[in-house]
Amino acid sequence: MHTNLSLDPRVRRLPKTGQPGTAEPKDVLDQFGTFEVFVQPKEGKPFQHEGIVHAANPEMAFVLAKEAFTRRFTCVSLCVADTRCIHVSPMTEGDTNAYDLIAVPDDAAGPAESYEVYHLLKRGKQHVHAATVQASGPLHAMALTHKCAAGLRALNIWAVRTADIRFTREEEKDLWTTLPDKKFRDALDYRGGERLKQLRNS
Repeated sequence: MHTNLSLDPRVRRLPKTGQPGTAEPKDVLDQFGTFEVFVQPKEGKPFQHEGIVHAANPEMAFVLAKEAFTRRFTCVSLCVADTRCIHVSPMTEGDTNAYDLIAVPDDAAGPAESYEVYHLLKRGKQHVHAATVQASGPLHAMALTHKCAAGLRALNIWAVRTADIRFTREEEKDLWTTLPDKKFRDALDYRGGERLKQLRNS
């Protein structure tokens, strides 16, 4: 059994490994899961994927996402979803359209619920919200979105139940109302190049 006798704090934080072939239960909050963060830059614009945060639950993820991604980035809304709740299509290459790889499932006529679908249209960019659809499952949601996205070639598609997303509530939207007035948040406001010239000329 691992005794964590090292002076290296990284080693001391390692969990006990137990006997070979067994796994000891982890302490509460020992390891946080990941949550995907989506932001809406302006009213009327679609939500776009901005990154991930590690958190114990959606509420913590929402707070951490706000601090991590909207401190300098101006937006009007934010939402988070547990990574485990997001269903991902195969990643495609070249001219292959990810939507063409989605087959309508046999249970497409089953009970429907709301899904949010995001797609990646270009490498190096973010997944962007494509549609909100009523579907029997994630594959059905992707197939339905294909009709809405006619003519678009996606490299990858995500689908997540609307109920699994922690959206910004109406009473929380004033969290971002003061951002445009705080120019010190913008990197442009620092004008590092101009200040460097002033130092060289002084």
